[in-house]
Amino acid sequence: QGLKPIVSTESPALIFGTTTKLASDLPATDSFLGKNKVPDLQKLFQKADGLPVHLKRGVPDKLLYRTTMALTIGGTIYCLVALYMASQPRK
Repeated sequence: QGLKPIVSTESPALIFGTTTKLASDLPATDSFLGKNKVPDLQKLFQKADGLPVHLKRGVPDKLLYRTTMALTIGGTIYCLVALYMASQPRK
C-alpha cells in the first residue's frame, strides 16, 4: 500500500464561475482611455495670468480654497477656545 500523499491530488472546485482573462485577450487601451487631456491642462496651468496654480480652474477651485480656509480658521478658533476652557479651574 505504501504511503498516502498528504496533499490531495484533485484540483479544488472553482470558487468563482468565471475564468481569468489573459492580457492578450483584452482590447487595445486606446478604445477606453479617451482623449489625452494633458496638453490642454498644460496650456491652462502654464498660462501667465498672475493666478496661483491652485486657483487656475475657476469657481470650483475658489470654493474649495475658501472652504478649506474657513475650516482651518474655524478649527483653530475651536482649539484655542477648548484650550482656554481646559486651563480654567472648575468651580
